Amino acid sequence: MKITDIRTRVVEWRGATVPPQPHFCTNPMDLLSLSQDAMAGFRFHGWVIVEIFTDAGHVGIGNAALAPRVTKQTIDVYLKPLLLGADPWDVEFLWQHMYRKTMAFGRKGIAMVAISAVDIALWDLLGKSAKQPVYRLLGGRTKPRIPVYASRLYSTPLDELASESKRYVDEGYKAMKLRFGWGPTDGAAGMRRNVDLVRTVRETVGDGIDIMADAYMGWNLDYAKRMLPLLEPFHLRWLEEAVIPDDIRGYAELKAAGRVPIAGGEHEFTLYGFQELLHARAVDYIQFDTNRVGGLTQARKIAALAEAHSVPVIPHAGQMHNYHVVMASLNSPMAEFFPPVDVEVGNELFWYIFDGEPKPTDGFIDLDENIPGLGLTINEAGLKRFDVIE
Repeated sequence: MKITDIRTRVVEWRGATVPPQPHFCTNPMDLLSLSQDAMAGFRFHGWVIVEIFTDAGHVGIGNAALAPRVTKQTIDVYLKPLLLGADPWDVEFLWQHMYRKTMAFGRKGIAMVAISAVDIALWDLLGKSAKQPVYRLLGGRTKPRIPVYASRLYSTPLDELASESKRYVDEGYKAMKLRFGWGPTDGAAGMRRNVDLVRTVRETVGDGIDIMADAYMGWNLDYAKRMLPLLEPFHLRWLEEAVIPDDIRGYAELKAAGRVPIAGGEHEFTLYGFQELLHARAVDYIQFDTNRVGGLTQARKIAALAEAHSVPVIPHAGQMHNYHVVMASLNSPMAEFFPPVDVEVGNELFWYIFDGEPKPTDGFIDLDENIPGLGLTINEAGLKRFDVIE
C-alpha cells in the first residue's frame, strides 16, 4: 500500500455564533488589560481536515483546530512531499521524517499541529487497512466503557451555572469541569467571584461528583498560590493550567504545595516536552491533546512514560483520536467530553464537521469494535455551513 495523494481543507464557520460575555473564561491575554475582547484569540472557528489517499482505496482522516490556514500550508508545502509514495505502515519512520525535516522551525506549535493532523490520518488509514479500530492497534480495550466528564460550565450568572451543573448530574455524569472568570488584574474581589463559581457547582452537585476547574493559562504563580487555600475546601479533582505552559517551575511549586492536584499539558508538545514536566514533578494529571502533541505516534509514547511515573493521562478535548488513546491505556481513567451546543468558543465545531463522534449514556461512551480506523467520516453536507479553502 502506497500513499498516492494528500488533500487538506480549511473549513471556517460562517454561521451564527454565541458571543462570550465579560469574564466568560480567563486566558493569557487577561494580564495585559487590553480593551478589546481578550477571548478573541482563543476562539477556534476554523478547522483543518486532512485526507490521505492510497492505491489500495483506503482514505485516512485527520484534523486539527489551531491556526488552520497556516497548518494547511505547512502540510501542503513541507509534509506532503515527504509522504507521497510512502508506505503508511512505516508510521514511526514517517513521523521521524516529518519531525526532523521541520526541526529548524518546528518542534512545537504549528509545525507539530500539522504533523499531528497527518499522523492521525495515517493511523486511521492503518486501522481501515487492518479492518480494526485504532485502539486495537494501540493495545486493545482496557475498560468496558470510557467514563467522560462534562466540560463546559463557563463563568455565567450563578443561577445559570447551578442549572447547567444540575443538568449534567441528571444526565448521569459523575464528573464535570468549570472555568474561572477572573484573574490577577481583578484583585481580591475577583478571587471571591471565582470561589463563588466553585461553591455554586459544589453545593449543586454534592460531594459525590468530581469537580475540576480550569484557569486556561489566565493566572500567574502569585495569584494561583493565593487561590489554592481558597479552593482547597471544595475538594477539586484538579486545578487546570493555572499558569502559562512555559512556567514549569510554577507548575512544580503549585503541585508541591499539595493543596489541590495540578493538571496541565494541553499546550505541551512531544515526548520531550512531557519528559520535562514529569522530571520536574510538575503535574498530577497529564492532558495532552492528540491533534496537537504529535498525533497518535507521540500520544502512545507519552502515555507509556506517564504510566511509568504513575501520572494519569486524561487528554484535552473529546474527539475520537483522544478516545482511542484512553481506551487503550489503563493509565487513562476517563476522557473529556464537550457537549453539543451552539457554536461558541469553537470546541463544538467538530460536531458540525464529522459524523461518528459518540455521545455518552449515563456519563459513559463506548467505541464500536466493528468500525475500523477511528470511526469518523466527514459530513460533506454539513460543510455547506462553512467557507471551505482548498
